[in-house]
Amino acid sequence: MKCNLVIAEKPSVAQTIAKVLGCSGRKDGFLEGNGWIVSWCVGHLVELAEPESYDAKYEKWRKEDLPIFPANWEYQVSIGTKKQFEILKNLMKRDDVSCVVNACDAGREGELIFRLVYEKAGCKKPMKRLWISSLEDESVRKGFDGLADGKEYDKLYEAALCRERADWIVGINATRFFTTAYGQTLNVGRVMTPTLALAVEREAQIRAFRSEDTFAVLLETPSGILSSQKFKDEGRANEVLKNCLTSRFAKITKIEKKERQEKAPALFDLTSLQREANRKLGYTAQQTLDYAQALYEKKLTSYPRTDSRYLTEDMEESLPSLILKAAKISGLQATKVQNLHAVINGKKVTDHHAIIPTMSSDKVNLSELPKGEQEILRLIAKRLLEAISSPCTYAEAVLEADCSGEMFSAKGRTILSPGWKGVANESEKTSDEKDEGRLNLTGNEKEGAELSVLGGSIKAGKTTPPKSYTEDTLLSAMEKAGSDEIPDEAERKGLGTPATRAGIIEKLVRIGFIERRGDGKTKFLVPTHKGESLITVIPEEIQSASMTAEWEQKLLQVERDQYESGRFMDEIEDEVRHLIETYEIIPDAEALMRPTHEPMGKCPRCGGDIVDKSKGFFCGNRDCRFALWKENRFFDSLSKKLTKQIAEQLLTSGRAKLKKCRSVKTGKTFDATVVLSHKDDGQAVFTLEFDKGGK
Repeated sequence: MKCNLVIAEKPSVAQTIAKVLGCSGRKDGFLEGNGWIVSWCVGHLVELAEPESYDAKYEKWRKEDLPIFPANWEYQVSIGTKKQFEILKNLMKRDDVSCVVNACDAGREGELIFRLVYEKAGCKKPMKRLWISSLEDESVRKGFDGLADGKEYDKLYEAALCRERADWIVGINATRFFTTAYGQTLNVGRVMTPTLALAVEREAQIRAFRSEDTFAVLLETPSGILSSQKFKDEGRANEVLKNCLTSRFAKITKIEKKERQEKAPALFDLTSLQREANRKLGYTAQQTLDYAQALYEKKLTSYPRTDSRYLTEDMEESLPSLILKAAKISGLQATKVQNLHAVINGKKVTDHHAIIPTMSSDKVNLSELPKGEQEILRLIAKRLLEAISSPCTYAEAVLEADCSGEMFSAKGRTILSPGWKGVANESEKTSDEKDEGRLNLTGNEKEGAELSVLGGSIKAGKTTPPKSYTEDTLLSAMEKAGSDEIPDEAERKGLGTPATRAGIIEKLVRIGFIERRGDGKTKFLVPTHKGESLITVIPEEIQSASMTAEWEQKLLQVERDQYESGRFMDEIEDEVRHLIETYEIIPDAEALMRPTHEPMGKCPRCGGDIVDKSKGFFCGNRDCRFALWKENRFFDSLSKKLTKQIAEQLLTSGRAKLKKCRSVKTGKTFDATVVLSHKDDGQAVFTLEFDKGGK
């Protein structure tokens, strides 16, 4: 009896599919029954071979051996997944298997994972493609009822190969070239390096910024507080205030009242979900992706790796039911006036529609889900309720007045109908409305009329630099990078794809080019000395966001058979060849590469300078072994991190106050003071002191 072999990307997805197909017989590495065999990959089973596989001379890194361009690409089975590959290979060879179904994730990477296994196993059997956006039973059934010919996705596979091989060519050649040129490991990536360049440029702007004092004159009038422009000279501001108080009147030069609308936000794609989760919950992009993927595999939300923020027309009928489920999940209510058409636009849906709850999402007991999954599910449900709501309508007033020859102005906003903002609770709404109420119009204000000046003051301030990137703002920068050089009609812009951006950020952190700084929900992504050094020596064409964004657009064109893959690869090789042939090594770069460590305190053991390094805070005296390690068990036990700020307090006074510590053992929360001492061998010792009524 003939049967079909289904290959999913993960065991959990395979089990879901097998249940729908009635395939329940458990075997070693697969399930079988009812005319089906269902097995799985475990990530990338087959990978590109290392350079030394092509020639043993590449085991040593030498500039004279570059560039490396494989004539015939070689692949190897990952050591850790060899057993599962052999299971899949043997299943494909079984005489009773007549067809192989690719059920890996419906996207570029899922296509690559399956095809490489299919090719490496030497399989020639007919191939079908399962393409679904939800793992709900009904969606899986419909997907199998409409299996497509695998050949229809050949161009998607071609684009995936181009992406993988382009990354290999740029990464292998540029990393080896700059490492050998400067004598230390400098990892370079096609998307990774331009992303790092964004962070380095931002920090350069912050360092170059010079704060200036500003002084604004505030006038109290019956219609509200009016503000002048910001003066750099305090004397000038005092002079203006004195003149205005002497004049006692301001003449209205402009009074404008308008009714405005703020449209409801669109549904989430992956990047906008990651940004919102970072802004509201403090999650990293990778954490959000992991939670969203888990929800998808539990049939609670749709496919997460999407770049669309709309639904298709055939989904409109099910929206009223989904809205009720979203309200139940989020604990919020949809607005009475709803605009379902606002979220429907099939022309803007590519491979997958926006991320939404599924029809079975309300059947789960939320309390049984991990906290991260609960919060992401509620975020997705809340966004659906907002997206189908009416606009927020508000009245906006602008008043400008002249007092003693100086212009003053004020703005006010009054919510007329909250619309989509009414979905959120009060605490969320107040953050949007905190600047309202500067005007208190009486209704008698007209151009040419005079306002009494009841009092005045000077408001001192300082100009502020741009902020370091957070996960939210860096994702936004990656999404927009190079967009001014890409046609408006392009559907995918920026660095990487929604599916790959989180991984890029995590890799930059893992290899030491970027580090996370800050406490609480807001953590900043700041380049390390090593990361800044790399960008300093890397030429513009490698760190250019516009070039990388252009490559991403061409990959999309390869998918659509609008651009030749061979031409794309030739362009990549030409770029790398040009780099190696024309790049001039920066003189005295070794000094540039060497990190400089500014003293941050004195060693309590020997009096030497303590410096901040990647692993901890160390004494500069080589004969002294005193160190404060950043990865610190004592602080971990208190659910705290040994930050630079805490270290400086300990070095200055030998103690540091900690608020909201949480004992890992008991779960209790408390405030305490940590006291620093040390043993004779220099090992740091920490103890806790409590105020009365403490722990």
